[in-house]
Amino acid sequence: MQSVRRVAREAALSAGNILLEGYSREIKISYKGTIDLVTEIDWASEKEIVRLIRSRFPEHSILGEEGGVLAGPGTERWIIDPLDGTTNYTHHFPFFCISIGFESEGEVLYGLVFDPLRQQIFEAVKEEGAMLNERRISVSRSPRLSQSLLVTGFSSSKPEDPERDNLPFFNQLSRKVQGIRRTGSAALDLCYVAMGAVDGFWEIGLAPWDTAAGSLIVREAGGRTSDRKNARHELTSPMIVASNGIIHDEIIDVLNSVSGL
Repeated sequence: MQSVRRVAREAALSAGNILLEGYSREIKISYKGTIDLVTEIDWASEKEIVRLIRSRFPEHSILGEEGGVLAGPGTERWIIDPLDGTTNYTHHFPFFCISIGFESEGEVLYGLVFDPLRQQIFEAVKEEGAMLNERRISVSRSPRLSQSLLVTGFSSSKPEDPERDNLPFFNQLSRKVQGIRRTGSAALDLCYVAMGAVDGFWEIGLAPWDTAAGSLIVREAGGRTSDRKNARHELTSPMIVASNGIIHDEIIDVLNSVSGL
């Protein structure tokens, strides 16, 4: 895992420089859907990450948000979001990141999330704990949902799909907590659960590259992840719920109290 970690860090830092350079100038924007956008920076960042991974591990598969699947002969796979929070990025709202996960035989073993503006590297290796800039982090100890701060997001993919409508869940949970924040970067949201800045997170309709790294970081920080039914969260699960573990069942109960969904 040390070689995986070295390559992931090198790739994240190099791609982070691309994000910072583009952040200071006008960039080209196109759309993957009605409101789901992509920029030249997304593509450049992913190209750089893929280049560095393939130079060290040519036999590994890669799943990237923009480039799709690059197949390899083995069971190892990298899962990349080259710019999580693209809408934030294009509006110069300072909350975006790079997410890199690594799995073998279907199990995520390493995750890295890099916030280039704050120069924060969140990392986790399975069964070795979670770190922020080489210092160990852990989830909050908030004992009750009523004393908790949550964070969530709203899918930009197929926003008209009722299966992806987060407003009913937001409405119910907002009555039960101290507050809810909506930041626009699921990978960083998960890291903020891991570091104890927020107590829980949920979102519908995320892709594997949104959660691969961050969900491992939460678990290695002592937190808990699941789907809406409190079963194991898979990278293809329609909803992810992450928390400090203490309030997890309360979040699940409220989510499942939403009628008709």
